[in-house]
Amino acid sequence: MSINRRDFLKGALAGGTLLATATPVAARENLTMPPEALGLLYDSTLCIGCKACVSACKEVNNMPPEFSTEEQLWDTPLDISGKTLNVIKVYKDGTSETKDSEKDGHAFMKVSCLHCVDPSCVSACPVSAMTKDPITGIVSYDKDACIGCRYCVAACPFGVPRFQYDTPVPQISKCQLCKHRIGEGKYAACAEVCPTGATLYGKVKTLKAEAQRRVALKPGEETEFPRGNLDTHDQSSHVAKAVAYLPQIYGEKELGGTQMLKLSAVPFEKLGMPTLPERSYAATSETMQHTLYGNALVLPLAFLGVLSYVAKRNVKHDDDADDKKE
Repeated sequence: MSINRRDFLKGALAGGTLLATATPVAARENLTMPPEALGLLYDSTLCIGCKACVSACKEVNNMPPEFSTEEQLWDTPLDISGKTLNVIKVYKDGTSETKDSEKDGHAFMKVSCLHCVDPSCVSACPVSAMTKDPITGIVSYDKDACIGCRYCVAACPFGVPRFQYDTPVPQISKCQLCKHRIGEGKYAACAEVCPTGATLYGKVKTLKAEAQRRVALKPGEETEFPRGNLDTHDQSSHVAKAVAYLPQIYGEKELGGTQMLKLSAVPFEKLGMPTLPERSYAATSETMQHTLYGNALVLPLAFLGVLSYVAKRNVKHDDDADDKKE
């Protein structure tokens, strides 16, 4: 069956008429954060790159070591993976002498799940293996429900969910904010062991207030930096001088917000954090899907209408040709 430009345009016009008469679908707004949502505040200026958080995360989540050196003497992951849920990466420029300086300096960045308020992984998962807790907001993964489609891997704008390609029974690996420890009265291990308070745990609303306080500090101003769990103050704070923070809390607005907030003195794009819009990708994609398929499958019917029109034209032409032969 062939189709020429004229026939295609006629069929497309008929399909367009169907779409024009369809009931418009209202755009889905970004989801909102649960009032008691839990999260992390990562302050790059306080991080010393000790990687105690990486080690503690491995221990409490029973993750195997990952070697990147020939000696294979200790765990040396270079990125998050099927074996590693949390890593610290370093930015370097020029001589890298000055900490938290964009030029001739260095800075650290924590890489793990940001627990988006409106997560793309949850929206993309066809079997609800990825879910978001309505109270804590923690984005969780259910290996028993997973079918291995890896849609979550493709959908995440931060490249967080990782698939275990090297195991007989693979699954997705991602930080779940140590939710299995909450019932024991504990919290995220990465924040629990951080010696400087660079990684801080608590309710997002209190973490955000703390982040705003720090951004407003003058460079060189002495202030207390809490450690551990901000809501329970289970660890002693320490006094240090503030640096010249960027006037941005990463995660406050990106894609509708995340439950992991980040502070830095070096531009976030230099630290590997993408520049993103405020509208979530999940809201955009679901609005498109509902528009295309929500009106009694208008788009597929319109497309079938085009094919039917073209087929009918060609069948008619073939019949005419047979009549002439007779």
